[in-house]
Amino acid sequence: MDPDTEVQFEFPGLIRCYKSGRVERSAAPAPAPPSLDPITGVASRDVALDASSAPLRARLYLPSLLAHEQEQEQEQERKLPLLVYFHGGGFVVGSASAPAEHSFLNLLCARAGALALSVDYRLAPEHPLPAAYDDALAALRWATSAAPAPDPWLSRHADLTRVFSIGFSAGANIAYNVARALPPGALKGLVLIHPLLLSSALSPSEPRDAALRAKIEEGWRFVCPGTCGVDDPRVNPMGPGLKDLGCERVMVCIAEDELMERGRAYYEALRASGWGGSAELVESEGEGHEFFLQNPGSEKAVAMMERLAAFINR
Repeated sequence: MDPDTEVQFEFPGLIRCYKSGRVERSAAPAPAPPSLDPITGVASRDVALDASSAPLRARLYLPSLLAHEQEQEQEQERKLPLLVYFHGGGFVVGSASAPAEHSFLNLLCARAGALALSVDYRLAPEHPLPAAYDDALAALRWATSAAPAPDPWLSRHADLTRVFSIGFSAGANIAYNVARALPPGALKGLVLIHPLLLSSALSPSEPRDAALRAKIEEGWRFVCPGTCGVDDPRVNPMGPGLKDLGCERVMVCIAEDELMERGRAYYEALRASGWGGSAELVESEGEGHEFFLQNPGSEKAVAMMERLAAFINR
């Protein structure tokens, strides 16, 4: 069979990879350009990161009033929490310019009064894991470099004592691995939104979930060659090293999707582990995996946003 037509891996609706190395991704919506958002008053712009691991790009977000203040030298500097954000997409699709997550960050920065850096990490299979983890750590270290400051928005407004690692789905897995790699106290908090976590200890709660779970587990092995499988500590946080987190507090957001039970199990295991920080669970009953991106004005999406803002500003 022709290796250019023989499928090696496929996740319907996301990606198809052939044995020849050819990759087909699903059509993505047109990227959202950086802008001054008229609804939230948040300004954004794209930046190049001077990182040693690989050429990296990211998108910075700042409430527009503060962006304007930067032009007025007499204005007093205002320090804000810094959110380092990692988009979803199963490690194989997505970007910092994805329209739904761009809108989400506009809303979150406005509601929480925060500065954010959304990272364009490298994607598998062209760049298998740990490339995304390496990029995530490089971006966070770039953003928190105190001298010389890497960007005027960061130097004027980032409070480096309040840094949060935040991600959605596969991005939440990346955010978790960032927190694992940092020393205690490096982060103020970790936010996992519908995190992509796996574990052989948990079986599907519904028979209909078994096929999806098998596909997710197959996808993990595909994006992370050489993994020991679903109990790899990079994707199964309920084994040894559970409490090795470089942060003071954790929020886990779950919805009624195939990942729900493992998100809840992680939260419960973390609380029982003897970890010295505080953990919070946010459950959106009756909602699916991307509900807050698809319908950000819904009652439960707004409620989740309020919890996120309160967690960041506690």
